[in-house]
Amino acid sequence: MAPRNALPQASAGQLELEGFHDIRFWGDASAQDIHAIMMADAPKAGTSASLSVERHQQVSNLLAISGGAEDGAFGAGLLVGWSDAGTRPKFDLVTGVSSGALIAPFVFLGREHDNQLREIFTKYGRKDIFTYNVSGLLEGAALADDAPLARLIEKYVDAAFLQEIAGERIKGRILLIGTTNLDTQRPVLWDMGRIAMSRNRDAINLFRKILLASATLPGVFPPVRIQVRVGGQNYDELHVDGGVTRQVFIAPSVFSFVGHDQKAGRAAAKPRLFVIRNGKIDPEWQSVNDNVVSVTQRSISTLIKNQGIGDLYRIYSVTRQDGIDFNLASIPADFTDTSDEPFDQKYMIALFNRGYDLASHNYSWAKAPPGMELVTQAHN
Repeated sequence: MAPRNALPQASAGQLELEGFHDIRFWGDASAQDIHAIMMADAPKAGTSASLSVERHQQVSNLLAISGGAEDGAFGAGLLVGWSDAGTRPKFDLVTGVSSGALIAPFVFLGREHDNQLREIFTKYGRKDIFTYNVSGLLEGAALADDAPLARLIEKYVDAAFLQEIAGERIKGRILLIGTTNLDTQRPVLWDMGRIAMSRNRDAINLFRKILLASATLPGVFPPVRIQVRVGGQNYDELHVDGGVTRQVFIAPSVFSFVGHDQKAGRAAAKPRLFVIRNGKIDPEWQSVNDNVVSVTQRSISTLIKNQGIGDLYRIYSVTRQDGIDFNLASIPADFTDTSDEPFDQKYMIALFNRGYDLASHNYSWAKAPPGMELVTQAHN
């Protein structure tokens, strides 16, 4: 790999990519800043290419999909089962991170892409996602080569797929994917519809790169380089798994869209947020060997679990404040299948089927994160 030319600290806040405009923003920016970027350069109302600012002041259905590596099969199965039940809504906004980033575009486009979503999480196994890099431990940027995953993304994300994404963005619907900028230690949210709408010939490559970056486990997979140009000089940003900074997210600016029907001048129907946590929320007992590898692995998995729960608390608090109906799904505690290796195909099929069965039989969404159920009941 060619030597990297990192952005200097003075330019690290650079958001514009050459040939693209207003396609990304910092995930930790203020709601006002995010809203300004998402709505920047929107065509005037009444034009055929309008991004429908007025039309989408009322947002009714929101979906946020978390990371979870092979556990993403649960969310994929849940969404396909929900679709087959005939009750899955058309979402005004979809967000995804890590394995959730690989689910989000297909759900965003609707049930016509359910077969592709099923394929991605049941047809392939570890060898279709990555191969081991035997020299990665001593040299190089990763322990594994994710070229197989990049080829899978390329297979499913073609020019026609991008045109569909662009068409939905023109209608005012929004698809956001999260990555982590390693140099700045900040989450980056990408407006995938704006990328798809651009006439830049590199749009499809950038779209694929972002999906790959969001699913890139740092240290395991090599980081993805995103090229930026500042002052006539080319630099490389390093982007990895969005789950490093956010296990699940909903952009703060979304809440500026909800609450009032501007045309009717009256209170709008209560918006609904659906959060899919591709993992178990409840503590899981496991006998841990007292060696470095076991202790480290268990500690990291515990850290990730509790980071995800913290993200749910933050999102829940905002929904309570803004009158948004909160709905949470997670892998049930009684699912006890285990995987023999990362991205074990048999494990993913079993988990997909469990999610499908739950959603196709009137799934009961949790109305609060763990520990907050009594608070919710007290306020209802």
